[in-house]
Amino acid sequence: MATPGLLLIDKDPDWTSHDAVAKARGLADTRKVGHAGTLDPMATGLLILGIESATKLLTFLVGEDKTYEATIRLGADTVTDDREGEVLETAEAAKVAALNVDGIEAALANLRGDILQVPSSVSAIKVDGRRAYAMVRGGDEVKLAPRPVNISRFEVVGQPRLVDGQFLDIDVVVDCSSGTYIRALARDLGAALGVGGHLTALRRTRIGRYSVSQAQRLSQLTRENLPILASADAARQQFHVRNLSEQDEIDLRHGKRLKSGEEDPKGQPIAAINEGGELVAMLERSGGQLKSLVVFANA
Repeated sequence: MATPGLLLIDKDPDWTSHDAVAKARGLADTRKVGHAGTLDPMATGLLILGIESATKLLTFLVGEDKTYEATIRLGADTVTDDREGEVLETAEAAKVAALNVDGIEAALANLRGDILQVPSSVSAIKVDGRRAYAMVRGGDEVKLAPRPVNISRFEVVGQPRLVDGQFLDIDVVVDCSSGTYIRALARDLGAALGVGGHLTALRRTRIGRYSVSQAQRLSQLTRENLPILASADAARQQFHVRNLSEQDEIDLRHGKRLKSGEEDPKGQPIAAINEGGELVAMLERSGGQLKSLVVFANA
């Protein structure tokens, strides 16, 4: 059986998240592989895979904040809000050429902080039981409800570049809450500037405290070289740790609660690790006690 833990992948372009899971199942020789948040086929970067019992950890990772690097092309709207969709409308070249750093910054400022974002119509959100992207590609018009997201950083890096005398490409970095659509940010920035916009490149560089610098490309991995981050080490990197005594572990495995301490945070998952350095459970503080959210089987 494969070692339970996380496999941090730097996803190649044109791979789906499902492709990555399927490949990892073969490498780890197990069906028990899942992922913590999809990436579009066009996108590259950090994809967290859970192996064996660590798939239970993924539940606590999908909601973590993320960082993306992206290229936004100003001057045209597309059906999918990215380069893979049909162009809907192209702005006048003179209007695009007139864009300046101050105007772009003013538009960016209005897209930072707590905002209501309308997801891209080709998202995986379900409408009446059907995926929005499937409805759009089937010719249906889809209108999704806005949802609250937080954009703590949305900045231009480097210099804007005029492309073909028609478009302006800008490279950006985005720190955002889970559930944010970077394609929608590109669309909304273009709309705010009156020229339209869409995404031409996207790379995820961070999920919570995990970085793409820790990740490897699937093409570089073999069954003999599979750098699985053990469950306890993965939990230590992301969560507050409660070190367990032998009796604490016995109590948790029998469904009992533990007494909480002042150091135990409220409203956050807590990793319970035993004296042998194994992840026993994920806990949650409830009043003066710690209750189990999930308990992992003995190794």
